[in-house]
Amino acid sequence: MRKIHFNIKTLTACGAIAILAMGCDKEDGGSKRDNNRIAQVLADNFNLTVMNTVITRGGVRPLTDGPKTVTVFAPSDEAFAKAGYANNTAILTAAYDRVVRLANYHTVEGNYEIEKMPFLFNQEINSLGGKLYVTRWIKNGDTVLTINGSRLLSTAVNASNGKVQVIDRMLEPYVHATLTDAIASNASLTLFNQALQRAGMIGLLSGKVPHTVYAPNNSAMAAIGYGTLETIEAADPAVLADMIRYQVVEDRRFVNDYILSTGPTNEGKQGMLNNNSVTVTLIADPQRPGSFSGIRLKGIGNTSETNLVHQDIITGNGVLHITDQVLRITQ
Repeated sequence: MRKIHFNIKTLTACGAIAILAMGCDKEDGGSKRDNNRIAQVLADNFNLTVMNTVITRGGVRPLTDGPKTVTVFAPSDEAFAKAGYANNTAILTAAYDRVVRLANYHTVEGNYEIEKMPFLFNQEINSLGGKLYVTRWIKNGDTVLTINGSRLLSTAVNASNGKVQVIDRMLEPYVHATLTDAIASNASLTLFNQALQRAGMIGLLSGKVPHTVYAPNNSAMAAIGYGTLETIEAADPAVLADMIRYQVVEDRRFVNDYILSTGPTNEGKQGMLNNNSVTVTLIADPQRPGSFSGIRLKGIGNTSETNLVHQDIITGNGVLHITDQVLRITQ
């Protein structure tokens, strides 16, 4: 039998050529992996694990892994924890529709360089899940960027198909087209909602003009004598309308808007719909010296400051804050 002799060098060279050929075939076939897409940026960032799960379960991952340019506003894991989603399990066990809304609301088609937008408050952009409002402002010499009142934490992380903007608070997708719908659906605002109807002011908060409402909860309404639906129905509509106008601002106002626009005294004024003003005081954040965690309000007739029980509830035509006291013109 004839013996066949193999040359090791020849085998090595052939193997190398074969490997190179395989590599060429992959590149020529367009299957070379791009590891710098937004999907990979999220997956590789230890501080964005919950957002990665939101994007994956919410059905947006194919978009963030594809050729189309997108911008993702990604809450940090800490931000999700503050919103009640402490880990990936919380997202995996949440209602599917809820996760889909979160994924869509934090994703915008296009490469948004919000750090180059004008120095203005609440500039509208559209996400896959609805409108977002971007503010670019200067505070104490620093440029601050917010989306729906949530602050950008760092410079954008660039990807081959867009960018990731890390923010300090989860953006809550709005489910109500109007302020009146949001108020009517909130169990803590049944008395204020009745007052709106009695005063004939439902139309004002259902229109296209944006407003901000500081809506007193049921306990606050009871404290000024409107503790039941019957007492509200017996009240003078004009008196109720005067009271309500002092709880409303014409325009969108997030809490961070006040923090950015208030001067070094940490106190400012907000004009209300009835042409009177309330005093706005910033609340110092004990965890971050020189920073602020919220605001308190005080009407002309209030003897103590009003706290926000719930803040920055966005709707299709404005912003809703729930307060623990009615803003009053007279004591």
